[in-house]
Amino acid sequence: MNVSLAKDLSVYQLVMGVQAPPKPLSLSPATLLSLVRAQIDLLIEQQIAATLWVKLPPDKIWQSELARYQSSVGASSLIYSCQIDESRKREAGEDKEEGRLNISSSPSSPSSNYVPVHLPPDSQMRRENFLMVLSPQFCSLILAHRPLKKRKNQTSGKVNTNKNQPLLIITTVEGRVIQQVLNSIQQAIAPESSSIPASFICPTVPQPALMNQLLAKQLLRQDEINRQIITVRTNKLEQQNQELHNKEQLKDEYLKNVCQELRIPLTHMKTALSLLNSPNLKPPQRQRYLQMLNTQCDQQNSLITGFLELVQLEQNFNGTTLELVRLSDIVPGVVSTYQPVAQEKGIMLAYTVPTELPSVWCVTGKLRQIVINLLHNSLKFTPNGGQVWVRARNQGDYVQLEFRDTGIGIAENEIPKIFDRFYRVRTTATEDNGGAGLGLTIVQQLLLRCGGSISVKSKLSEGSTFTVQLATAGNMPRAIATENEL
Repeated sequence: MNVSLAKDLSVYQLVMGVQAPPKPLSLSPATLLSLVRAQIDLLIEQQIAATLWVKLPPDKIWQSELARYQSSVGASSLIYSCQIDESRKREAGEDKEEGRLNISSSPSSPSSNYVPVHLPPDSQMRRENFLMVLSPQFCSLILAHRPLKKRKNQTSGKVNTNKNQPLLIITTVEGRVIQQVLNSIQQAIAPESSSIPASFICPTVPQPALMNQLLAKQLLRQDEINRQIITVRTNKLEQQNQELHNKEQLKDEYLKNVCQELRIPLTHMKTALSLLNSPNLKPPQRQRYLQMLNTQCDQQNSLITGFLELVQLEQNFNGTTLELVRLSDIVPGVVSTYQPVAQEKGIMLAYTVPTELPSVWCVTGKLRQIVINLLHNSLKFTPNGGQVWVRARNQGDYVQLEFRDTGIGIAENEIPKIFDRFYRVRTTATEDNGGAGLGLTIVQQLLLRCGGSISVKSKLSEGSTFTVQLATAGNMPRAIATENEL
């Protein structure tokens, strides 16, 4: 079947143009779906073979209703399905001014009772969805119109829009209204088009029994959709409550770990103080206990400082500011600061940072801290006579900063844990190396905030290599790009 309309139409304007038009109601898409389903239920139950004119959303949930009707009623029904089809308009070479609307049956099934109606992209129907049922027993029209959003007021600069704007929905069984829509479509058919089924006259008054059944089905379908909406909302609330509960548990566990970590130095300090009170204490022992006190005070100070820094990072996640900095301005100074420590342990410490490397993005004032934490780690876990190298090189849109040592290494099963809060590598090969267990966590958090990353490769007794990647000046991190766009 080849049918074309000589002019574009708006079903909503046709309905609102009749005398005493039905009043549109502001309703949700869910209500529209319940109305459509109730109509299909009635047609199937009464086995009414009707001609349907439809324009429904392309989603599967809507199209399945048409398939459900066709599979039940069979070939005695006829469906004209309106669809926006820009590609078909280009292929047909339609005149934009003419606004022609083509109707053709599916090429794969020319005798099919499903007729796609290809609308041009600028059709007035693009903001409309409708289901029009035409049969001697029953006629109805369900129409949904999506109003145009209000545009920006050029004078005040205010935008009056509502993202959750409801649909204007009209539902009617009045024969005069439906007939007006049908007549307008028939009058718009081009003379050269193939004929469609003979003119149809809508019954003036619908059968009361059918109307009672339709009303009952609409109530059932609306109740079903309401229950589905409530279920979805309930599940969402339960999920949100579970997420809040999980966060509270994580917070409690975090605070528990903080208290445990702070208690350890206090226990050592209390032990050292009690030993210092011994009347038979010799000077070397006194010196050792005083050193223990000093070490544990430093340990607790490190824990408190690291903990406060993590809290500050988490609180100011969205307020993090970045800066461009050159590695050659930072790394050499940090390395020279740690040279005495390396020499004391007999460690060869060297660096290679070309001055021509591009500037990189980093959290303001924090690149030095990243270098200090990683270099301190390498020296701490490298035994006497070992080696530590710091190297930087260009890697496309990033600069790669590498810290490699010949230290004790990390067991394979421990590598995924080393960035966890308060986690410290344990090894029988050395004594407890102290530390707060927060240095690598802070480094990782700082890098995440500037579009960078950190990775590690390590083998026990062979050493470790920590590799940091920092975005170059020409590769602006996404966080900064979004902020500039706003």
